[in-house]
Amino acid sequence: LMLLAGLASVAAGWQDSGWGSRATSIITVSNGGPWGDWAWPEMCPEGSYATGVSFKVEPPQGAGDDTALNGIRLFCSPPGASGTSSAVESQSGRWGYWSEPQWCPQRGHLVGFALRVQAPQRRLLSDEVATTNARFACSDKHVLEGPGTEQGEWGTWSPLCPGAVCGIQTRQEPPRGLRSDDTALNDLRLLCCK
Repeated sequence: LMLLAGLASVAAGWQDSGWGSRATSIITVSNGGPWGDWAWPEMCPEGSYATGVSFKVEPPQGAGDDTALNGIRLFCSPPGASGTSSAVESQSGRWGYWSEPQWCPQRGHLVGFALRVQAPQRRLLSDEVATTNARFACSDKHVLEGPGTEQGEWGTWSPLCPGAVCGIQTRQEPPRGLRSDDTALNDLRLLCCK
């Protein structure tokens, strides 16, 4: 019940703030990581929707500290247009490299997502990683999967947007300093427009 109240207050906040007044709903998953804070959401420009995605991933570090998935960038296009009008991202971690964009086929758009997350280890000398990969569902049922790591388990899919994805918000743990265990990206919310 508290989770529903929290989501309702978040929804009320983003609808009243002006930046997301065209967003009609927010989609989430239940398996996101527990660390960090929600960054400011970012929206596709008016009249455009997310048609592609890119992933910022740190490769496995061996004996070092793994952070895996550090960021997600949405590529926005007007309906039926080819090419990108803009790229938007919420906060991203500092580690890793951006992948080449992946696009929904036949000028489709993103409508849902799933996260692969390593559950908290909470053991001495364990390496907490949190979100390690993401999948995005396109309007034609095509799936775009990131080049993340194999750590963790895939959670269930988010509900599908009634229209199309038009905004993104990430939960990021800020860098904790030398000799600390960092996780970077922990969770994701997508905003939907009709």
